[in-house]
Amino acid sequence: MSTQSSIAMSACFETENPVCGVILSCQGSQSRPVAPAEDMAQDGVTNTGQMIVVSTVEGWLSFKSLLQHCSGDKNLQVTFSSKGSNQTCGLTVYSRSFNLHYAELKEDITEECISQALDGCFQSCTDRICTFLLLIQGGRFTKRERRMIEILQGHFGAEALKFLVVLSLENGTDADKFDNTLLELMQMCNRRYSQITSFTAKDKLRSLFEMVDRMLTENGVTGYTEAMLTEAKKRSLENSMRKTLTLNPRQCKFSGLMGPEAEAEEREQEFELNVLQQEERREREMEELTAKHAEERKKEASERMQYGKKKENSKEAMISHRAMLQPKNPTDDENTKTTSVILLGLSGSGKSSALNLILEIAGNQYFVNESTLGNSLPTLSCERKEVFKSGRKLILVDTPELWDEDGVENLDLVKDCLSLSLPGPHVFLVVLQVGRFTHGECEMLVQLQKMFGRELTEYAIVLFVSFDDSQQRPQRIDDYVEEAHVTLQDLIRKCGSRFYELNVTKSQSALSFPQVKDLLLGINKLVASHGGQAYSGRRFSMQELRERRKHIEEMKEGALENDSLLRDS
Repeated sequence: MSTQSSIAMSACFETENPVCGVILSCQGSQSRPVAPAEDMAQDGVTNTGQMIVVSTVEGWLSFKSLLQHCSGDKNLQVTFSSKGSNQTCGLTVYSRSFNLHYAELKEDITEECISQALDGCFQSCTDRICTFLLLIQGGRFTKRERRMIEILQGHFGAEALKFLVVLSLENGTDADKFDNTLLELMQMCNRRYSQITSFTAKDKLRSLFEMVDRMLTENGVTGYTEAMLTEAKKRSLENSMRKTLTLNPRQCKFSGLMGPEAEAEEREQEFELNVLQQEERREREMEELTAKHAEERKKEASERMQYGKKKENSKEAMISHRAMLQPKNPTDDENTKTTSVILLGLSGSGKSSALNLILEIAGNQYFVNESTLGNSLPTLSCERKEVFKSGRKLILVDTPELWDEDGVENLDLVKDCLSLSLPGPHVFLVVLQVGRFTHGECEMLVQLQKMFGRELTEYAIVLFVSFDDSQQRPQRIDDYVEEAHVTLQDLIRKCGSRFYELNVTKSQSALSFPQVKDLLLGINKLVASHGGQAYSGRRFSMQELRERRKHIEEMKEGALENDSLLRDS
């Protein structure tokens, strides 16, 4: 779209018309007036929700532009109206309707003006009931947005965060990872975070509305109410009075000149000050007690985690012992002598480096084909490598990233990695890079369970790969996990608290041999806990995977023949 067209469409957004809006259409430049979103309930639209948008001017304009590019869909209707400096956006997605209220928050606006603007939006909400929507761009939580959230809390109270949802407008320049302030905000608002692009607007807005419904169900109320605002203002006034009484010395007391009324007022102020000081002391004692209890809970959680690991190890050992006692079927000898492992993870996590290091160190115990060793180049397709020892075989399958940036899986790659791991897989190695935990890693386990099934976690081991050779004494992996973000700890817990580390730097090569040894021991324990049985995904039939394996081998043989012909010529 040209710049002049964008300016013209922006002018349409700002038209003064509080009664009627305009449905935007991507099929032509004409528009038609419609009734406000509240009046559409008779046509099948559910009751209209009210949202106050907290955003910079640039973020709001980007959001409007995004809606403008995708509002031609019949399941997505958008109306805009304005009254003074306040703007209202009516959104209807699959018969679910919301009114978004926004007041212009410029960069140089004062804190008082921001509070007045947000209060004006609240007064525009039906029945004074609303939720809050924070708009950010590219996953970046800037100082301006942090300031607006602080002012939101100051005016509406900390209760407002119970009704806050964060929406990130993606434009191809996303942040590599979230900063700590955004992670803390997401934690306070119970991880209500969503991303939206012009290509996914309809489905993402529908998911956003469903997220708001779940939020209201969890809080057991219809939204942030005027009663909550009154209580927040009352607490703010009490805090202000407390500061005034604390900072105001007895400046008006002059010997022999203070009258009875002034003395009575001073005694009353001293009494109130004494009460406030006692309350503050009790609050400090409560905070100290809360901190003490939090430390005790953290210690208990650590002990529970260690107990869980010991219990899991005992359980695996028992299952392994039972498996050894069971009579074996002679026809299964080939499969029981093979362990197949698939390495999974995002690009750059260190899958190929870890695979090559495992093969190199295993070479001290096994016979390794020279073709299995080499530099860790970017992996573009699934590759199978093997090592042998006394008739036993270890299969390692390297994989590229199995889904694109929109979360859409590559079905051929999924089928390739499963077919190359036959007769397995027995273990999935989920590879993460130490020190890097982005939004992609947060969603990775969900993506993998969509592809391989929820039972994947029963066969999963988390492998942390470290590239940092600057430390003479690297951080212990147990300490790293204990201090990690709660989302990473939850991922490890879902994988049975099975995690290992592998340092792939040359300067720390002395650590590599015991690390690989521990990893292989953990793989053998997990395989034994399942009685040597491989993961049996029902997504593809065994016949289909065998045919895929045969096709891959034929293509590889054909490529080798072509290379040989080229060399001979």
